[in-house]
Amino acid sequence: MVKPTVDPLRTASLRDATRTQKAARLVWNHSTHLSGLIPILERLCQHDGIQTVTPGVIGRSKGHCPKMQLRVSVPIRGGYKVIARQGKTVQEVFILTTLPQDQLETALAIAMRC
Repeated sequence: MVKPTVDPLRTASLRDATRTQKAARLVWNHSTHLSGLIPILERLCQHDGIQTVTPGVIGRSKGHCPKMQLRVSVPIRGGYKVIARQGKTVQEVFILTTLPQDQLETALAIAMRC
């Protein structure tokens, strides 16, 4: 019996196609989040190039920010740390992505607009 041959290029392209259609993973490791942050992060997970979104530590700030703001802070291994601010509350969000910083900022702006 002859074993069927598998084209490695075709297999790789199918694997990449299924990977790009899959939404990113939103990690729920805290019981509390900034109000309105989770819907924004869920919309961000639908964007191509985003792999994992993890909300982190919540803290207090001295300044007051009346509207929700998301700002790319520093690069981390495999992505970026984003600071979410609303009122006097601040929350770190870690985003693992293949996107460069300017495209991530555009994706954040689109996710906040919807």
